[in-house]
Amino acid sequence: MYSIFDIFKISIGPSSSHTTGPMIAAKHFRDYLIKDSLILNINKININLFGSLAFTGKAHGTDKGIILGLSGLDIEKITTMDITKVISNVKKNKSISMHKKKSIPFEIKKNIFFNTKSIPKKFSNTLEIVGYNNKKIILKKTYYSIGGGFIKIKNEKKNFITLNKSPYEFINCDNLMSLCKKNNFKLHQITMENEIINSSKTNVRKKILSIWMMMNESIENGLKNKGILEGGLKVERKASSIYKILTKSRKIDPLKAMDFVNVYAMAVNEENAAGGKVITAPTNGAAGIIPAVIRYYLEFTNNANKEGIIRFMLTAGTIGILYKKNASISGAEVGCQGEVGVACSMAAAGLVSALGGSNKEIEAAAEIAMEHNLGLTCDPIKGLVQIPCIERNAIGATKSINAARLSMLNNGNNKIKLDQVIKTMMDTGRDMQEIYKETSKGGLAVNVIEC
Repeated sequence: MYSIFDIFKISIGPSSSHTTGPMIAAKHFRDYLIKDSLILNINKININLFGSLAFTGKAHGTDKGIILGLSGLDIEKITTMDITKVISNVKKNKSISMHKKKSIPFEIKKNIFFNTKSIPKKFSNTLEIVGYNNKKIILKKTYYSIGGGFIKIKNEKKNFITLNKSPYEFINCDNLMSLCKKNNFKLHQITMENEIINSSKTNVRKKILSIWMMMNESIENGLKNKGILEGGLKVERKASSIYKILTKSRKIDPLKAMDFVNVYAMAVNEENAAGGKVITAPTNGAAGIIPAVIRYYLEFTNNANKEGIIRFMLTAGTIGILYKKNASISGAEVGCQGEVGVACSMAAAGLVSALGGSNKEIEAAAEIAMEHNLGLTCDPIKGLVQIPCIERNAIGATKSINAARLSMLNNGNNKIKLDQVIKTMMDTGRDMQEIYKETSKGGLAVNVIEC
Protein backbone atom coordinates (compact mmCIF):
# COMPACT_ATOMS: atom_id res chain seq x y z
CA MET A 1 0.00 0.00 0.00
CA TYR A 2 1.35 3.39 -0.95
CA SER A 3 1.71 6.14 1.62
CA ILE A 4 1.02 9.78 0.85
CA PHE A 5 4.73 10.23 1.62
CA ASP A 6 5.52 8.07 -1.41
CA ILE A 7 3.62 10.64 -3.48
CA PHE A 8 5.04 13.73 -1.72
CA LYS A 9 8.82 13.45 -1.41
CA ILE A 10 11.98 15.49 -1.82
CA SER A 11 13.31 15.62 -5.36
CA ILE A 12 15.82 17.56 -7.43
CA GLY A 13 15.05 19.30 -10.69
CA PRO A 14 14.31 19.21 -13.42
CA SER A 15 12.59 15.80 -13.52
CA SER A 16 11.49 13.19 -10.99
CA SER A 17 11.51 10.45 -13.64
CA HIS A 18 14.63 11.56 -15.54
CA THR A 19 16.80 13.05 -12.76
CA THR A 20 15.66 11.73 -9.38
CA GLY A 21 14.66 8.23 -10.55
CA PRO A 22 18.05 7.56 -12.22
CA MET A 23 19.80 9.02 -9.16
CA ILE A 24 17.96 6.59 -6.86
CA ALA A 25 18.70 3.71 -9.26
CA ALA A 26 22.41 4.57 -9.44
CA LYS A 27 22.65 4.84 -5.65
CA HIS A 28 20.93 1.46 -5.30
CA PHE A 29 23.53 -0.03 -7.68
CA ARG A 30 26.39 1.53 -5.70
CA ASP A 31 24.97 0.40 -2.36
CA TYR A 32 24.53 -3.13 -3.72
CA LEU A 33 28.19 -3.21 -4.77
CA ILE A 34 29.27 -2.11 -1.30
CA LYS A 35 26.90 -4.46 0.56
CA ASP A 36 28.07 -7.50 -1.42
CA SER A 37 31.76 -6.44 -1.21
CA LEU A 38 31.97 -6.12 -5.00
CA ILE A 39 33.04 -2.47 -5.05
CA LEU A 40 36.79 -3.20 -4.94
CA ASN A 41 36.51 -5.45 -8.01
CA ILE A 42 35.00 -2.72 -10.19
CA ASN A 43 37.17 -0.58 -12.47
CA LYS A 44 34.54 0.60 -14.98
CA ILE A 45 30.83 1.39 -14.99
CA ASN A 46 28.71 1.93 -18.08
CA ILE A 47 25.14 3.19 -18.12
CA ASN A 48 22.81 2.55 -21.05
CA LEU A 49 19.70 4.73 -21.34
CA PHE A 50 16.67 3.76 -23.40
CA GLY A 51 13.33 5.24 -24.46
CA SER A 52 12.41 8.65 -23.12
CA LEU A 53 15.57 8.71 -20.97
CA ALA A 54 17.61 8.44 -24.16
CA PHE A 55 15.62 11.04 -26.09
CA THR A 56 15.34 13.74 -23.42
CA GLY A 57 17.80 12.61 -20.73
CA LYS A 58 20.49 15.17 -21.60
CA ALA A 59 18.06 18.07 -21.21
CA HIS A 60 16.47 16.51 -18.12
CA GLY A 61 19.76 16.08 -16.26
CA THR A 62 19.75 12.26 -16.30
CA ASP A 63 23.54 12.18 -16.47
CA LYS A 64 23.68 14.49 -13.44
CA GLY A 65 21.33 12.26 -11.48
CA ILE A 66 23.38 9.15 -12.27
CA ILE A 67 26.62 10.79 -11.13
CA LEU A 68 25.04 11.93 -7.87
CA GLY A 69 23.67 8.45 -7.20
CA LEU A 70 26.92 6.64 -7.97
CA SER A 71 28.65 9.13 -5.67
CA GLY A 72 26.38 7.99 -2.84
CA LEU A 73 24.42 11.20 -2.28
CA ASP A 74 21.09 10.86 -0.48
CA ILE A 75 18.12 12.56 -2.13
CA GLU A 76 16.69 13.47 1.30
CA LYS A 77 19.83 15.31 2.42
CA ILE A 78 21.34 16.66 -0.79
CA THR A 79 22.03 20.40 -1.12
CA THR A 80 22.59 22.58 -4.17
CA MET A 81 26.20 22.99 -3.03
CA ASP A 82 26.63 19.18 -2.94
CA ILE A 83 25.32 18.87 -6.49
CA THR A 84 27.64 21.55 -7.87
CA LYS A 85 30.69 20.19 -6.05
CA VAL A 86 30.22 16.54 -7.04
CA ILE A 87 29.46 17.24 -10.71
CA SER A 88 32.39 19.66 -10.94
CA ASN A 89 34.82 17.15 -9.39
CA VAL A 90 33.75 14.34 -11.72
CA LYS A 91 34.18 16.53 -14.80
CA LYS A 92 37.52 17.90 -13.59
CA ASN A 93 39.08 14.61 -12.41
CA LYS A 94 37.44 12.36 -15.02
CA SER A 95 36.70 9.92 -12.22
CA ILE A 96 33.94 9.23 -9.74
CA SER A 97 34.38 8.58 -6.02
CA MET A 98 31.96 5.76 -5.26
CA HIS A 99 33.30 4.87 -1.83
CA LYS A 100 35.96 6.11 0.57
CA LYS A 101 38.27 3.40 -0.74
CA LYS A 102 37.22 3.44 -4.37
CA SER A 103 37.33 5.86 -7.30
CA ILE A 104 36.95 4.75 -10.90
CA PRO A 105 37.55 6.51 -14.23
CA PHE A 106 34.34 8.13 -15.41
CA GLU A 107 33.36 10.53 -18.17
CA ILE A 108 29.82 11.32 -19.22
CA LYS A 109 30.61 10.98 -22.93
CA LYS A 110 32.46 7.69 -22.49
CA ASN A 111 30.37 5.95 -19.84
CA ILE A 112 26.76 7.10 -20.35
CA PHE A 113 25.11 6.01 -23.59
CA PHE A 114 21.87 7.55 -24.87
CA ASN A 115 20.46 4.72 -26.99
CA THR A 116 17.67 6.17 -29.12
CA LYS A 117 17.50 3.22 -31.53
CA SER A 118 16.55 0.35 -29.21
CA ILE A 119 12.93 0.47 -28.03
CA PRO A 120 12.43 -0.85 -24.48
CA LYS A 121 9.73 -3.50 -24.19
CA LYS A 122 8.63 -2.99 -20.58
CA PHE A 123 8.80 0.74 -19.85
CA SER A 124 9.92 3.83 -21.71
CA ASN A 125 12.27 5.08 -18.99
CA THR A 126 14.72 2.18 -18.82
CA LEU A 127 18.34 2.30 -17.67
CA GLU A 128 20.88 -0.48 -17.52
CA ILE A 129 23.90 -0.14 -15.22
CA VAL A 130 26.86 -2.47 -15.70
CA GLY A 131 29.94 -2.79 -13.48
CA TYR A 132 33.08 -4.31 -15.00
CA ASN A 133 36.47 -5.60 -14.02
CA ASN A 134 38.23 -4.92 -17.30
CA LYS A 135 35.91 -6.74 -19.75
CA LYS A 136 34.34 -9.08 -17.21
CA ILE A 137 30.85 -8.14 -16.00
CA ILE A 138 30.77 -8.08 -12.20
CA LEU A 139 27.23 -6.74 -11.76
CA LYS A 140 24.46 -5.79 -14.18
CA LYS A 141 21.07 -4.39 -13.22
CA THR A 142 18.16 -2.99 -15.20
CA TYR A 143 16.00 -0.29 -13.65
CA TYR A 144 12.72 1.30 -14.71
CA SER A 145 12.05 4.91 -13.69
CA ILE A 146 8.26 4.86 -13.54
CA GLY A 147 7.48 8.48 -12.64
CA GLY A 148 7.43 10.62 -9.52
CA GLY A 149 10.83 9.32 -8.38
CA PHE A 150 9.59 5.71 -8.18
CA ILE A 151 11.78 2.95 -9.60
CA LYS A 152 11.43 -0.76 -10.25
CA ILE A 153 14.22 -3.29 -10.66
CA LYS A 154 14.08 -6.02 -13.29
CA ASN A 155 13.56 -9.51 -11.82
CA GLU A 156 13.42 -8.20 -8.25
CA LYS A 157 10.42 -7.87 -5.96
CA LYS A 158 12.03 -5.07 -3.96
CA ASN A 159 9.78 -2.04 -3.82
CA PHE A 160 10.08 1.41 -2.39
CA ILE A 161 6.65 1.62 -0.80
CA THR A 162 6.28 2.95 2.74
CA LEU A 163 3.17 1.16 4.04
CA ASN A 164 3.35 -2.63 4.09
CA LYS A 165 0.03 -3.09 5.88
CA SER A 166 -2.91 -0.75 6.23
CA PRO A 167 -6.14 -1.13 8.21
CA TYR A 168 -8.18 0.32 5.34
CA GLU A 169 -6.63 -0.89 2.10
CA PHE A 170 -8.49 0.14 -1.02
CA ILE A 171 -8.35 -0.85 -4.68
CA ASN A 172 -10.09 2.07 -6.34
CA CYS A 173 -12.17 5.14 -5.53
CA ASP A 174 -15.49 3.29 -5.27
CA ASN A 175 -13.87 0.90 -2.78
CA LEU A 176 -12.39 3.84 -0.86
CA MET A 177 -15.70 5.69 -0.67
CA SER A 178 -17.46 2.53 0.54
CA LEU A 179 -14.90 2.17 3.32
CA CYS A 180 -15.41 5.81 4.30
CA LYS A 181 -19.19 5.37 4.39
CA LYS A 182 -19.04 2.09 6.32
CA ASN A 183 -16.72 3.55 8.98
CA ASN A 184 -18.22 7.06 9.00
CA PHE A 185 -14.93 8.66 7.90
CA LYS A 186 -14.13 11.73 5.88
CA LEU A 187 -11.51 10.88 3.26
CA HIS A 188 -8.71 12.62 5.14
CA GLN A 189 -9.59 10.67 8.29
CA ILE A 190 -9.30 7.25 6.66
CA THR A 191 -5.98 8.30 5.15
CA MET A 192 -4.69 9.30 8.56
CA GLU A 193 -5.73 5.91 9.96
CA ASN A 194 -3.66 4.22 7.26
CA GLU A 195 -0.66 6.49 7.81
CA ILE A 196 -0.43 5.96 11.57
CA ILE A 197 0.13 2.21 11.11
CA ASN A 198 3.85 3.09 10.82
CA SER A 199 3.87 6.22 12.92
CA SER A 200 1.89 8.38 15.33
CA LYS A 201 -0.72 10.96 14.44
CA THR A 202 1.56 13.67 15.82
CA ASN A 203 4.45 12.58 13.61
CA VAL A 204 2.27 12.33 10.50
CA ARG A 205 0.97 15.85 11.09
CA LYS A 206 4.51 17.15 11.64
CA LYS A 207 5.73 15.49 8.45
CA ILE A 208 2.86 16.92 6.41
CA LEU A 209 3.55 20.44 7.69
CA SER A 210 7.28 19.94 7.06
CA ILE A 211 6.55 18.99 3.46
CA TRP A 212 4.32 22.04 3.11
CA MET A 213 7.14 24.22 4.45
CA MET A 214 9.47 22.83 1.77
CA MET A 215 6.83 23.42 -0.89
CA ASN A 216 6.39 26.98 0.32
CA GLU A 217 10.15 27.48 0.38
CA SER A 218 10.29 26.52 -3.29
CA ILE A 219 7.65 29.19 -3.97
CA GLU A 220 9.60 31.84 -2.06
CA ASN A 221 12.89 30.90 -3.74
CA GLY A 222 11.22 31.11 -7.13
CA LEU A 223 9.80 34.54 -6.33
CA LYS A 224 13.29 35.84 -5.49
CA ASN A 225 15.47 34.25 -8.15
CA LYS A 226 15.93 35.87 -11.55
CA GLY A 227 17.87 35.23 -14.73
CA ILE A 228 17.89 32.99 -17.78
CA LEU A 229 17.27 29.27 -17.37
CA GLU A 230 20.00 26.99 -18.70
CA GLY A 231 19.47 24.73 -21.69
CA GLY A 232 19.66 26.98 -24.74
CA LEU A 233 16.07 28.18 -25.06
CA LYS A 234 16.94 31.46 -23.31
CA VAL A 235 13.80 31.26 -21.18
CA GLU A 236 13.71 34.14 -18.72
CA ARG A 237 12.42 33.50 -15.20
CA LYS A 238 9.22 35.55 -14.93
CA ALA A 239 7.81 34.80 -11.47
CA SER A 240 9.89 37.42 -9.65
CA SER A 241 8.99 40.33 -11.94
CA ILE A 242 5.29 39.39 -12.12
CA TYR A 243 5.14 39.06 -8.33
CA LYS A 244 6.55 42.58 -7.92
CA ILE A 245 3.89 43.97 -10.24
CA LEU A 246 1.14 42.19 -8.32
CA THR A 247 2.32 43.30 -4.88
CA LYS A 248 2.68 46.93 -5.95
CA SER A 249 -0.69 47.17 -7.68
CA ARG A 250 -3.50 48.80 -5.67
CA LYS A 251 -6.07 48.21 -8.38
CA ILE A 252 -9.24 46.36 -7.34
CA ASP A 253 -9.41 43.28 -9.52
CA PRO A 254 -11.74 40.31 -8.92
CA LEU A 255 -9.25 38.03 -10.67
CA LYS A 256 -6.23 39.06 -8.61
CA ALA A 257 -6.29 35.75 -6.73
CA MET A 258 -5.83 33.95 -10.05
CA ASP A 259 -2.79 36.10 -10.83
CA PHE A 260 -1.15 35.12 -7.55
CA VAL A 261 -1.94 31.43 -8.09
CA ASN A 262 -0.33 31.66 -11.53
CA VAL A 263 2.84 33.24 -10.21
CA TYR A 264 3.17 30.82 -7.26
CA ALA A 265 2.93 27.82 -9.58
CA MET A 266 5.42 29.32 -12.02
CA ALA A 267 7.84 30.14 -9.20
CA VAL A 268 8.05 26.48 -8.18
CA ASN A 269 8.54 25.22 -11.69
CA GLU A 270 11.17 27.81 -12.49
CA GLU A 271 13.05 26.54 -9.44
CA ASN A 272 12.60 23.00 -10.72
CA ALA A 273 13.80 23.91 -14.21
CA ALA A 274 16.91 25.45 -12.63
CA GLY A 275 17.72 22.13 -10.92
CA GLY A 276 16.54 23.17 -7.46
CA LYS A 277 14.89 21.09 -4.75
CA VAL A 278 11.14 20.60 -4.95
CA ILE A 279 8.53 18.18 -3.63
CA THR A 280 7.07 15.68 -6.08
CA ALA A 281 3.33 16.36 -6.31
CA PRO A 282 3.09 13.82 -7.86
CA THR A 283 6.07 14.64 -10.12
CA ASN A 284 8.62 17.41 -10.60
CA GLY A 285 7.04 18.49 -13.86
CA ALA A 286 3.78 19.20 -12.02
CA ALA A 287 5.32 20.28 -8.70
CA GLY A 288 3.94 23.83 -8.77
CA ILE A 289 0.22 23.08 -8.79
CA ILE A 290 -0.43 21.87 -5.24
CA PRO A 291 1.80 24.50 -3.52
CA ALA A 292 0.07 27.26 -5.49
CA VAL A 293 -3.40 26.00 -4.57
CA ILE A 294 -2.47 25.70 -0.89
CA ARG A 295 -1.27 29.33 -0.98
CA TYR A 296 -4.61 30.22 -2.56
CA TYR A 297 -6.38 28.44 0.30
CA LEU A 298 -4.31 30.30 2.91
CA GLU A 299 -4.52 33.76 1.34
CA PHE A 300 -7.90 33.93 -0.36
CA THR A 301 -10.35 31.77 1.61
CA ASN A 302 -11.97 32.37 4.99
CA ASN A 303 -10.78 30.69 8.20
CA ALA A 304 -7.81 28.95 6.57
CA ASN A 305 -5.48 27.23 9.04
CA LYS A 306 -2.95 24.41 9.54
CA GLU A 307 -5.73 21.85 10.00
CA GLY A 308 -6.93 22.72 6.51
CA ILE A 309 -3.43 22.18 5.10
CA ILE A 310 -3.30 18.75 6.76
CA ARG A 311 -6.72 17.80 5.36
CA PHE A 312 -5.62 19.08 1.95
CA MET A 313 -2.43 17.00 1.88
CA LEU A 314 -4.01 13.81 3.24
CA THR A 315 -6.76 14.02 0.63
CA ALA A 316 -4.59 15.07 -2.31
CA GLY A 317 -2.08 12.34 -1.49
CA THR A 318 -4.82 9.71 -1.49
CA ILE A 319 -6.07 10.84 -4.90
CA GLY A 320 -2.48 10.57 -6.12
CA ILE A 321 -2.33 7.01 -4.77
CA LEU A 322 -5.46 6.11 -6.77
CA TYR A 323 -3.79 7.26 -9.99
CA LYS A 324 -0.53 5.53 -9.08
CA LYS A 325 -2.35 2.24 -8.35
CA ASN A 326 -4.74 2.26 -11.31
CA ALA A 327 -3.08 4.31 -14.04
CA SER A 328 0.21 6.20 -14.22
CA ILE A 329 1.91 9.40 -13.09
CA SER A 330 4.56 9.27 -15.81
CA GLY A 331 4.65 11.60 -18.80
CA ALA A 332 6.75 9.00 -20.61
CA GLU A 333 3.92 6.48 -20.25
CA VAL A 334 0.70 8.49 -20.62
CA GLY A 335 1.71 12.03 -21.56
CA CYS A 336 1.24 15.15 -19.44
CA GLN A 337 -2.26 14.08 -18.40
CA GLY A 338 -0.39 11.77 -16.00
CA GLU A 339 1.58 14.65 -14.51
CA VAL A 340 -0.20 18.01 -14.69
CA GLY A 341 -3.55 16.22 -15.10
CA VAL A 342 -3.04 14.14 -11.96
CA ALA A 343 -1.67 17.10 -9.98
CA CYS A 344 -4.71 19.15 -11.00
CA SER A 345 -7.02 16.34 -9.86
CA MET A 346 -5.15 15.98 -6.56
CA ALA A 347 -5.21 19.73 -5.89
CA ALA A 348 -8.94 20.05 -6.66
CA ALA A 349 -9.76 17.24 -4.22
CA GLY A 350 -7.38 18.66 -1.61
CA LEU A 351 -8.94 22.11 -1.79
CA VAL A 352 -12.46 20.76 -1.33
CA SER A 353 -11.27 18.82 1.72
CA ALA A 354 -9.51 21.88 3.18
CA LEU A 355 -12.73 23.87 2.74
CA GLY A 356 -14.75 21.23 4.59
CA GLY A 357 -16.42 19.63 1.58
CA SER A 358 -18.02 16.20 1.54
CA ASN A 359 -16.46 12.99 0.21
CA LYS A 360 -18.87 13.19 -2.73
CA GLU A 361 -17.66 16.71 -3.55
CA ILE A 362 -14.02 15.60 -3.20
CA GLU A 363 -14.49 12.80 -5.73
CA ALA A 364 -16.38 15.08 -8.12
CA ALA A 365 -13.68 17.76 -7.97
CA ALA A 366 -10.95 15.22 -8.70
CA GLU A 367 -12.98 13.84 -11.61
CA ILE A 368 -13.77 17.23 -13.15
CA ALA A 369 -10.13 18.28 -12.99
CA MET A 370 -8.88 15.17 -14.79
CA GLU A 371 -11.76 15.07 -17.27
CA HIS A 372 -10.58 18.36 -18.70
CA ASN A 373 -6.94 17.28 -18.90
CA LEU A 374 -7.58 14.09 -20.86
CA GLY A 375 -5.29 13.76 -23.88
CA LEU A 376 -2.76 16.32 -22.63
CA THR A 377 0.53 15.61 -24.39
CA CYS A 378 4.08 15.78 -23.07
CA ASP A 379 6.07 17.53 -25.80
CA PRO A 380 8.74 19.70 -24.12
CA ILE A 381 10.73 21.88 -26.49
CA LYS A 382 14.35 20.73 -26.68
CA GLY A 383 13.55 18.15 -24.00
CA LEU A 384 13.70 20.83 -21.31
CA VAL A 385 11.18 21.10 -18.47
CA GLN A 386 10.54 24.74 -19.41
CA ILE A 387 8.17 25.21 -22.36
CA PRO A 388 5.28 24.44 -22.01
CA CYS A 389 5.83 23.00 -18.51
CA ILE A 390 6.22 26.15 -16.41
CA GLU A 391 3.12 27.97 -17.67
CA ARG A 392 1.20 24.68 -17.80
CA ASN A 393 1.52 24.44 -14.02
CA ALA A 394 -0.06 27.87 -13.69
CA ILE A 395 -2.99 26.86 -15.89
CA GLY A 396 -3.31 23.55 -14.03
CA ALA A 397 -3.45 25.30 -10.66
CA THR A 398 -6.25 27.67 -11.65
CA LYS A 399 -8.12 24.82 -13.33
CA SER A 400 -8.02 22.79 -10.12
CA ILE A 401 -9.54 25.69 -8.15
CA ASN A 402 -12.27 25.99 -10.77
CA ALA A 403 -12.99 22.24 -10.53
CA ALA A 404 -13.20 22.44 -6.73
CA ARG A 405 -15.61 25.38 -6.84
CA LEU A 406 -17.82 23.74 -9.48
CA SER A 407 -18.00 20.56 -7.45
CA MET A 408 -19.01 22.32 -4.23
CA LEU A 409 -21.59 24.52 -5.98
CA ASN A 410 -23.18 21.37 -7.39
CA ASN A 411 -22.87 19.35 -4.15
CA GLY A 412 -20.70 16.81 -5.95
CA ASN A 413 -23.50 15.63 -8.24
CA ASN A 414 -21.49 14.31 -11.18
CA LYS A 415 -22.47 11.88 -13.93
CA ILE A 416 -18.93 10.51 -14.21
CA LYS A 417 -17.13 8.57 -11.49
CA LEU A 418 -13.46 9.19 -10.68
CA ASP A 419 -12.63 5.54 -11.41
CA GLN A 420 -14.08 5.96 -14.89
CA VAL A 421 -11.97 8.99 -15.68
CA ILE A 422 -8.83 7.34 -14.26
CA LYS A 423 -9.37 4.36 -16.58
CA THR A 424 -10.04 6.72 -19.48
CA MET A 425 -6.81 8.57 -18.78
CA MET A 426 -4.83 5.33 -18.82
CA ASP A 427 -6.55 4.10 -21.99
CA THR A 428 -5.88 7.44 -23.68
CA GLY A 429 -2.24 7.27 -22.62
CA ARG A 430 -1.82 3.79 -24.09
CA ASP A 431 -3.39 4.94 -27.37
CA MET A 432 -1.26 8.10 -27.53
CA GLN A 433 1.61 8.02 -30.03
CA GLU A 434 5.08 7.74 -28.49
CA ILE A 435 6.09 11.07 -30.03
CA TYR A 436 3.76 12.79 -27.55
CA LYS A 437 5.14 11.01 -24.49
CA GLU A 438 8.25 12.89 -23.35
CA THR A 439 10.42 12.16 -26.39
CA SER A 440 10.40 15.68 -27.87
CA LYS A 441 9.67 14.07 -31.25
CA GLY A 442 6.25 15.63 -31.78
CA GLY A 443 3.91 18.52 -30.98
CA LEU A 444 5.41 21.80 -29.77
CA ALA A 445 8.85 20.19 -29.63
CA VAL A 446 9.03 19.99 -33.42
CA ASN A 447 6.80 22.91 -34.44
CA VAL A 448 8.51 25.63 -32.41
CA ILE A 449 11.96 26.75 -33.52
CA GLU A 450 14.57 26.31 -30.78
CA CYS A 451 16.19 29.67 -30.23
